[in-house]
Amino acid sequence: MTDSLPPTQLYLISPLDVSGDFPQRLERALDAGPGVVTAFQFRVKGLDQHAAAALAEPLQAICAARDVAFIVNDDIALAKRLGADGVHLGQGDGDPQEAREELGREAQIGVTCHASRHLALEAGEAGADYVAFGAFFPSTTKDTEHRAELDLLEWWTEMVELPSVAIGGITPENCRPLVEAGADFLAVSGAVWKGDEVAAIKAFAEQIAAA
Repeated sequence: MTDSLPPTQLYLISPLDVSGDFPQRLERALDAGPGVVTAFQFRVKGLDQHAAAALAEPLQAICAARDVAFIVNDDIALAKRLGADGVHLGQGDGDPQEAREELGREAQIGVTCHASRHLALEAGEAGADYVAFGAFFPSTTKDTEHRAELDLLEWWTEMVELPSVAIGGITPENCRPLVEAGADFLAVSGAVWKGDEVAAIKAFAEQIAAA
């Protein structure tokens, strides 16, 4: 990490397929944005825990070497098995208090709160370390039934100290209003992995710096 982190950082979310050359792509992406990318979420679906752990381990090592938090999506048991830095929970994926008991005091626990102030406040009371709002834009990575507006981020930033993550269809071209509204993190996936990851990270860094 650098001494002076930007006010908004990138939270990279993996594509569903992290096999093949993906570890090398992750290395390139993280090295393109030191101090800009500070968290990585391992998000795979439909694999048993053993297979998921085998895919996760090299990626976790890459993150650890660069002081990037390694967060497991939706699976408290896998996060515990890996000794991950934390877990991200959807609304149906478990309780922050349960995750805290399983993963310990130091774990980073995030909760998807869609476009709801109520869910976000509940998550904070239950001990979450950050809340995720979205989708702010149409996403090609995940079906989105909830749309969040900028005023939600502005309200949260003004009223609550808990960090916020903006998610959903975020690209270098549309991210500046989210930065200006006070998002602590931009969760990005398709905008990075569906093209040149190095160019995408650098473009995000430029927009964050300019906001």
